[in-house]
Amino acid sequence: MSETMTAEYVASAARTDAPPAITLDKVNKWFGALHVLRDVSLQVAQGERVVVCGPSGSGKSTMIRCINRLETHQEGRIIVDNVELSDDVRALDAIRREVGMVFQSFNLFPHLTILENCTLAPIWVRRMPKAEAEDLAMHYLEGVKSPEQAKKYPGQLSGGQQQRVAIARALCMKPRIMLFDEPTSALDPEMIKEVLDTMIGLAADGMTMICVTHEMGFARTVADRVVFMDRGEIVELGTPTEMFERPKTDRLQMFLSQILRGH
Repeated sequence: MSETMTAEYVASAARTDAPPAITLDKVNKWFGALHVLRDVSLQVAQGERVVVCGPSGSGKSTMIRCINRLETHQEGRIIVDNVELSDDVRALDAIRREVGMVFQSFNLFPHLTILENCTLAPIWVRRMPKAEAEDLAMHYLEGVKSPEQAKKYPGQLSGGQQQRVAIARALCMKPRIMLFDEPTSALDPEMIKEVLDTMIGLAADGMTMICVTHEMGFARTVADRVVFMDRGEIVELGTPTEMFERPKTDRLQMFLSQILRGH
């Protein structure tokens, strides 16, 4: 076993031994007659970084949107931080306080400054004093290399800058888990690297992360495990080395040939 593979295996094993942060147990989801998640089971340990990939329409974005109940699943169980997702509003609020989410479309409030975007949830949801919330926001804006944007409005920023701010905004709630839904798909190619670098920094801090992305270089660099989905199912999962160098299924081999070779 090479040194790289050994390090990768140890990192994955260490995280897998930790208590689960997220458990999906035979989760099923329909949109009308369309069966978009089919018996999806996955366990993510605390501090683990999981990258989810697959063709369009494979259910990967729906899966992570179910984790904080932006979408509701109809069958199976989802447990986040030892709390099962249900119709219990208090339980849902507790989960959403611990789970940050970054979307492909930024979702910043255009009429608020960057600083106001970042302090809104800590002040209203966590009841944080304004001065404390502003100090926290500046801390995370510095962390994503954007402190100079604090007094600007979203429309004055590039797409890459807005996405970095969106990550800082999510971090201001001090979440234990971060979900990323194709965070670079709406960006120009030159903006992608700065956002991925920000996410790599988060991963280095030990944040539990699930990221839906087509950025396979990011998956190789950051992921403890890669999950490949197709037609609403988890087809294959393993370490980046296993998935990229020794894919077991024809479906994954075909997907990798299309993504990595541009065919």
